[in-house]
Amino acid sequence: MLRRPDRPDTPVVVKVAPPGLAPVRNRDVLRQARILRLLDEDGSVPVPKVLAEDDGSPPLFVMTLVPGESYEPLLDAAAQPPSPGVVTARALAAARALARLQNVPAGRSGERAVPVREELDRWARLLDTVDPKIAPRHEKLYRELSGRAPAPVAPCLSHGDFRLANMLFTGERLTAVIDWEIWSVGDPRVDLAWLLMHTDPPHRFHAPRAEADVKAGSGMPSRAELLEAYQGIRPGAVADLPWFLAYSHYKTVSTLAVLIKRNRRLAEPEPHLETAAESLPDAVERGRRILAQSK
Repeated sequence: MLRRPDRPDTPVVVKVAPPGLAPVRNRDVLRQARILRLLDEDGSVPVPKVLAEDDGSPPLFVMTLVPGESYEPLLDAAAQPPSPGVVTARALAAARALARLQNVPAGRSGERAVPVREELDRWARLLDTVDPKIAPRHEKLYRELSGRAPAPVAPCLSHGDFRLANMLFTGERLTAVIDWEIWSVGDPRVDLAWLLMHTDPPHRFHAPRAEADVKAGSGMPSRAELLEAYQGIRPGAVADLPWFLAYSHYKTVSTLAVLIKRNRRLAEPEPHLETAAESLPDAVERGRRILAQSK
């Protein structure tokens, strides 16, 4: 954390691409700065303000340090978690923020839309690099998803990991949506289903969680309540949503499996990722059940 030279009492955040690695994909920090500038100018969704950029080696950008706390109600462990009522308000605010984000004209981003089938295949390629024992039967879920890929709809801006843990709140107020490493232009149902999945996530990092965390998680609204808040701003039917919920389970399995693979190479693996590993087989099967029940 640094401070602005013009306002030394104001802290800032510097985001730097990893030295020695090509600044591409999630490491392309200037691409992240670009979406933050776009959204800051639009004003529909609160984000940190970009103050400066440097395209040197490595590239970096400077942004405001936004006050607030991030907390995933059904996954995180905190010394002082929010109350159930605050969790409810935050989740509903997140659903409304997602609707506003998706109403921002995607064409302003200058990027092509990524078809959901292309995303699905990308997660499959990641899983192919992992020991099959980490996520058994994942190939069955992939085949079932790929065989029923839904018809496309008008693309929109997509955060890629839209959930409460990637937002900052002061009390009930949303102060910023953060962590734009994997933003794209794509199907609006991807982010929506990802948010809805976190009302009952198939994975865990802490077993068991403290009583205060369990109490906080009890405030998480139902999927129907979040969907109602979302559709209050972005109305219309949400076709094929069960497919996208099953896809969210597959995406969860893929991302966690890679992290678990890397974690097991460490001299002292992180315990929370080993806890997550225990839940991956069930995550695969839950995705398959969601898909089967939607036929």
